[in-house]
Amino acid sequence: MRGCRSKCDFSKARNIVEFPEPISISIVRNACCEYYTESWPFPRKEQDTTLHFFLQEILSGENPSPVKVARSNCTEGDPSPPPFGSVFAVDDPLKEGPGPESQTIGNAQGLYLSSSQENSGFTLVMLVDSAFTTGEFNGSSFSVFSRNPVSEAEDREVAVVGGRWQFRLARGFAKIKTSYLNTTNGDVILEYTVTL
Repeated sequence: MRGCRSKCDFSKARNIVEFPEPISISIVRNACCEYYTESWPFPRKEQDTTLHFFLQEILSGENPSPVKVARSNCTEGDPSPPPFGSVFAVDDPLKEGPGPESQTIGNAQGLYLSSSQENSGFTLVMLVDSAFTTGEFNGSSFSVFSRNPVSEAEDREVAVVGGRWQFRLARGFAKIKTSYLNTTNGDVILEYTVTL
């Protein structure tokens, strides 16, 4: 199509190379490229939310809340609490108070990985979503993906890396304190104070 001109705006062209034939090549930058949205105003106002509850992990009885789903072949017979490489699926109730009769406000579901090779320390890597089923945050949850040095400190801290519904895009931390531990059967009640 000789003599046909494109409707491009050549005023913003950087280089134009002409050949003996009537052909031209142009490189156009920043030609009418704008993006605009009103859906996410910046700066976004952040607010802190503090949650306080108790997680009950029951190993005894007919319906334990954590269940071992995998283990390493090389740790068979290992006497450590859960042997290195063990993976547990968890569905622990979240309660308002430490007692078994306290109101259930949600549950924590996910995976624990036993990540300690040494018997002197007990460390888990947690991938857990804690969801609320009643109250102000009904339907909302926050997610933890963090190392939990269970035997290193009484007051431990894990990272909150996200959430759903009212906790969407949440970030923060959870302080975990052992409220009760039965060393015979392994039942434990953990006190959580979460800052999002």
